[in-house]
Amino acid sequence: MKKVILATFLFVVTTISAQDKIDTSKKQIVETACGQCQFDMEGFGCELAVRIDGKAYFVDGTSIDSHGDAHAQDGFCAAIRKAEVVSAIKDKRFVVSEFKLLPEEKKK
Repeated sequence: MKKVILATFLFVVTTISAQDKIDTSKKQIVETACGQCQFDMEGFGCELAVRIDGKAYFVDGTSIDSHGDAHAQDGFCAAIRKAEVVSAIKDKRFVVSEFKLLPEEKKK
């Protein structure tokens, strides 16, 4: 009986923790900008964020100032840009191992 309870407990814990860690180890294109200025996220100042599948996450592994002036005309506080990333979602944060800002799309 103890083994059944232990097995059930381990299954539930594994299932719950698997939902918090979404492995996206392949390159993907995401929207990126300042979480507060462009994605209306709660925070303590300008911080880099991404939006994937309609949900926004703050980013770990790179910063808002690592990709130019955030307050420039094409900066993260003024515009939503695209980036190619390799990442994983852990503890409601977007952890990147690769982050390549893509050239801004020209408006026609």
